[in-house]
Amino acid sequence: MALIVQKYGGSSVADADRIKAVRDRIKRTVAAGNQVVVVVSAMGKTTDGLVALAESVSANHDQTLEEIAAKERETDLLLATGEQITIALLSMALQAVGQPAIALNGSQVRVVTEPNHTRARILYVEPKTIQAALALGKVVVIAGFQGVAIDEATGLPSTEITTLGRGGSDTSAVAIAAAIEADVCEIYTDVPGILTTDPRIVPKAQMLDQITCDEMLELASLGAKVLHPRSVEIARNFGVKMCVRSSWLDDAGTVITSPRNGTGNLKTLEVNRFVEKVSIDYDQVKIALLHIPDRPGIASQLFQSLADQGINVDLIIQAVQETEGVNDIAFTIQKKQLQLAELVTRSLELGASLVTVDANVAKISIIGVGMIGRPGVAAKMFLALAEAGINIQMISTSEIKISCVIAATDGEMAIAALQKAFDVPVQEEQTSVNSSINVHNKRPVRGVALDRNRARIAVQRVPDRPGMAAKILEQLAEQNISLDMIVQSQSDRDVNEIAFTVAITDLAKAETALKQVASDLGYGEVSCDGDISKVSIVGSGMIHQSGIAARMFGALADAGINIEMIATSEIKVSCVVRDKQAEQALQLIHQEFDLSGDRAIEVPSVLKK
Repeated sequence: MALIVQKYGGSSVADADRIKAVRDRIKRTVAAGNQVVVVVSAMGKTTDGLVALAESVSANHDQTLEEIAAKERETDLLLATGEQITIALLSMALQAVGQPAIALNGSQVRVVTEPNHTRARILYVEPKTIQAALALGKVVVIAGFQGVAIDEATGLPSTEITTLGRGGSDTSAVAIAAAIEADVCEIYTDVPGILTTDPRIVPKAQMLDQITCDEMLELASLGAKVLHPRSVEIARNFGVKMCVRSSWLDDAGTVITSPRNGTGNLKTLEVNRFVEKVSIDYDQVKIALLHIPDRPGIASQLFQSLADQGINVDLIIQAVQETEGVNDIAFTIQKKQLQLAELVTRSLELGASLVTVDANVAKISIIGVGMIGRPGVAAKMFLALAEAGINIQMISTSEIKISCVIAATDGEMAIAALQKAFDVPVQEEQTSVNSSINVHNKRPVRGVALDRNRARIAVQRVPDRPGMAAKILEQLAEQNISLDMIVQSQSDRDVNEIAFTVAITDLAKAETALKQVASDLGYGEVSCDGDISKVSIVGSGMIHQSGIAARMFGALADAGINIEMIATSEIKVSCVVRDKQAEQALQLIHQEFDLSGDRAIEVPSVLKK
C-alpha cells in the first residue's frame, strides 16, 4: 500500500464532468490498494473572476501602504472561497459512488502560515487530522492555496485566513506530502508532463522524461506554469518524490529528480535555511562596454565573436541606463582568456563610449534554494557586504545562486561577512552545478520559458557606494515583494542605475515603497515599465559549452528583436524584451536549439487562447 498525494488544478476540476473524471481516477487509485490525499484548486477561472470582482468594488485612487495591507486581508478571505467549493463538490462526488471522503479547508487541516496576506509561506502542516481520516478508509480532499496564519504573540494558529499566492495549490500539495511522509506527490495538470516550452505557443514542444530539481526550479520561477517554484523547493528540501502527469491521459509523465535525501525541518516547511553555503571564485576578469547603442544585434555580435574564439563567458549583465538609447554590457571570463577576449572586444567597434577591463575581481556567491522568491535574502547578502565596506560591481541572480562581482582584494572580508550573516560553510567554486548529473550526454538547453507577468523597475542615479543596493532591496523586502532579475549598470562616474523585475501585481506597491524614501536614500527617479516580458533558456549543461548565450541573442537579433536587459547564471540566460514580441522570441529560441518533438501536444480546448 502506498500513500499518495494527488493535486488537481483548476482546469482539471473546471465543471461537473471534469470533477467526475477526477473522482473516477481517485477511485481507481484507491481500488489499487492505496491511501489517497487529494489537493485541489478552485474550479476553472474562479479565482480570476473573484479577483476581477474585488477590483470592481475597490477604491481606484492611489492607496497608502496601510490601505493596501487592509485590502490584502479581505482579498484572502474572498479568494479562499474558490477552493472550498471544489473540495465540497469532489467529496460529494466520491461519496456518491460509495467512496468515503471528507473535505477539509486549510484552517481545518491546520496548514499554518506566516501572518502575511496574499503570499504567505507555510510554517508547518499538522498531520493528525489527515492521518485520522485515512485510518477510517476515507479519501481526504483538501483545499489548496490556503492556510491559517500563526499568532505571533502566542505561537499558536490564529483565526486569520491566508493564501499562498497564485499557483499555491502545488505548494500545498507538496507541503502536505512532506508532512505525512507520502510515497509520491502526483501533480495532475493540462499537459502530459514537463515540456521544453508552452505547447500553446509551440505546439510541438517536446516532453521530458526526467528533469532535475535545479532545472525545474529555474523553469518554474521563469513562468513555466506546470509547477510553482515553491513546490519544487519543498520537494528538494524534504526529498519528496514528484511526478507531473496529465489529468486527461494515463501517460507516465515526468519525474523530477534530486540528489537530496531530505534535510528540512517540518516545523519550518518554507522558512528553512535558504542559504546552504558560500563560494568564491578568484579566477574572474570583468570586461565592460559602457553606453553601448541600444539596438538589436549588439549582444549577438559581441558574444558570437567571443564564442567563435572559444571564449567561455561566465556572467553576462546588460543594464538599463538613464540616458535613453544606450545600455551597459559587462561580462566575466577566466583569467587565461583575458588577452584574447580583450582583443576581440576592442576590435568589434560596437560604439561603446568606453571599454574597461578589470582583472582584480572575484565572484562571491551564496548558494541555496528559493532565495529569489524569498524577500530579504538578497538584501541581507548586500547588507552584509556593505557593512564590511565592500562595493558591489555586478549582480547575478537565480533560484539557486546569488552572485556579486567584487574587488578581489575584498574576497576574504566578503567570505567572513557572508559566513557570519548566514552561518554557513565555504566551498570552492564548482565547475558543475550538480556533479551527480552527466550533463555531457544531454542537450545544453533543456527548456525555454516565457514570463509575461513581470514588470521592470529602474532606480536611477544611485550613489556608487557600499550599501545602496541593500537599502533599496530592504524597502521591498519590508513589503514582502520578491525580485527575480536584478542588474546594476557599470559606473564611469559616481552613480549607477539598479534595475529589477517584479511580479506585475506588485508594481504599484514597489513603486510606492521606493518613491517615498528616494530623497532619504539619495537616489533619483524611479521608473516603471509594465510592457515587458522575460524569455529565458535553462539547462545544467550550458556551463560546459561556449556560445550558448550567443545563439540565443543571435536568434533574437535576426528577427529584429531588441534585448533590453540580460542576466545570466550557470544554468540560465534571461532577456527582457517588449511584450508584443514575447511569443515570437520564445518560438525563435526554441527553434534555434532544436527542442521540438515529432508531434503536436494536444492542449484541452478549455485552455486554448
